[in-house]
Amino acid sequence: MIFARAGHPAISRIAVAACLAVTLGGVSMAAGARPAPAQERKAHPPASLDDLYVRLKEADDPAEAKGIAGLIERKLARSGSATVDLLTERAREAMSSNDVPLAIELMDRAMALEPTWPEGWNRRATLFFRLSDSSSAIADLERALVLEPRHFEAWAALGKLYLADDDKRRALEAFRRAEAIYPQWDVLKKAIERLAPDVDGRDL
Repeated sequence: MIFARAGHPAISRIAVAACLAVTLGGVSMAAGARPAPAQERKAHPPASLDDLYVRLKEADDPAEAKGIAGLIERKLARSGSATVDLLTERAREAMSSNDVPLAIELMDRAMALEPTWPEGWNRRATLFFRLSDSSSAIADLERALVLEPRHFEAWAALGKLYLADDDKRRALEAFRRAEAIYPQWDVLKKAIERLAPDVDGRDL
């Protein structure tokens, strides 16, 4: 990402484990035991993206908020297309090899197939940023935010690009939009604290 949180991996991963056996007092259930009813297995369905955004905004603990943000990023990373996921993975590999033009070509193909995937535009913006093509990066971030206005990574990246162009007012506005979604993002708070006096004026 263009504006990464400290300790935040480029590609998030989550492992979903299923309980296959229950142990009581160190003794496993008998092999012939009946499986849990379907109703019980579905008692705790995965949280929706809307629910996660609400929890992110209301979280008081930075560590808890970081975990929720990670869950959101994992959901956003799902394009819904196996072909697009493959193209995106190849683009990531190309970027890791510093072949940014190839990575952009692969993401072009991915976005042609899934133009309504907000994270795809966000990732292609990162590639344009690597090429110092700010105008294309900003255009892609704006497209991502039209599709998903709560994409805090895209807002933060947009703020960083505006700041690089010395547009402090728009940078601060973008950072504040991100903060409204993810209040516990410490790096973002510091960026706002640095910019606010220059944009809003200093206290006398």
